[in-house]
Amino acid sequence: MKRALILVIISVMLLPLCLSLSSCESEEVTTLYVYNWGEYISDGSEDSLDTNKEFEEYYYRKTGKRVAVNYSTFSSNESMYAKIESGSASYDVIIPSDYMIQRMVKEDMLLPLDLSKIPNYQYIDEKFKGENVYYEDDSDNVYSIPYFYGMIGVIYNSSIVSEEDAALESWSLMWNDDYTRDILQFNNSRDAFGTAMYWKGYDVNEATEEQWTEARDLLIEQKDLVQGYVMDEIFNKMSSGSAAIAAYYAGDFFAMYEDNDDLAFYYPTEGTNSYIDAMCIPKGSKNPDLAHEYINFMCEEEIAVANAEYTYYASPLTTVLENEEYIEVMTEVHPDALEILYGEKANSVPSQAYLNLSPERLVLLNDLWEDLKVENTIGNGIYICCGIILAAIILLTIVQTVKKRKRAKYYTEQPK
Repeated sequence: MKRALILVIISVMLLPLCLSLSSCESEEVTTLYVYNWGEYISDGSEDSLDTNKEFEEYYYRKTGKRVAVNYSTFSSNESMYAKIESGSASYDVIIPSDYMIQRMVKEDMLLPLDLSKIPNYQYIDEKFKGENVYYEDDSDNVYSIPYFYGMIGVIYNSSIVSEEDAALESWSLMWNDDYTRDILQFNNSRDAFGTAMYWKGYDVNEATEEQWTEARDLLIEQKDLVQGYVMDEIFNKMSSGSAAIAAYYAGDFFAMYEDNDDLAFYYPTEGTNSYIDAMCIPKGSKNPDLAHEYINFMCEEEIAVANAEYTYYASPLTTVLENEEYIEVMTEVHPDALEILYGEKANSVPSQAYLNLSPERLVLLNDLWEDLKVENTIGNGIYICCGIILAAIILLTIVQTVKKRKRAKYYTEQPK
């Protein structure tokens, strides 16, 4: 009797726990799929804020519902576009660059945003709104909320590159044969061709076919000097000193500088690319309302500051630039950080944004990019094949000669 009573008491005590566990097991969890550039969000490493985890907790506190952020990254606009266009994956929030947003809007791949669901839009600087947004369409629809912006410059190792060469502040440094195999080039077509076009003063959006071809030829000429075509790999190569010169985004310079204070940076005087990366919702999104919530969350001051401090990119949010903690952190990272990102250094150099190219120009760009990427490979392959064939011919000739000599000797030695 006592044993039975004890079992009843234990069962009653455990009942709430069992019900709680049962509730947790049956509780629905919605997955939000986010597709972003690599190294482009505060992720909890090095004592930083874990943005996606914070969103999951924030959303649960607000709604009582569970959400899990499935976060993945891409290395170029073109690879992101190819994946979305193929339909091989579905995402709720993507963060492309300006010209790719323009293309995706034109091809009806993005959902118009409901700004009433993104109240933090009010803190976006006016220069990134309305008619100032050069890559949106002509309608009143808004398809993107700026995430970060900036310009491309040249990063160089001051312990390797001479002061005289660096003082020119020119794209020509990327073609200087004194630094053969110490130069890194973009591994995406638009930025790689941009380095050649800006150097020659060509309009990166209106260049003629001849100018595009000339840019291809310059990149082929540069290929013998290039150690590699890179994107995220640049961080290790420049930080470790295994490469000395690279074109890349200003924000990323500071991350590399933290690991190697021999690194320096300039915006080429001939002109360079200015860009905006922005948050969008693709048409294939299964959770557009949740996507709006995530975009609005990313514009919260605390979250935006954390992301800006982690990535070192220029923020379009006025709340970030006015935040004292952010100003202090960036000044500690590099004494000229704010000047490079927001000041005279960023405004004194001519810059031009990429716009979406016509279908004909996109075909030309892809063809020229393929020419560049396979030119030396094919050339070396031909040389190798020719070498093998020549060696085989020589070997065959030697064998045949030896055989003839042996045969001649045999017949000579036979009794008549």
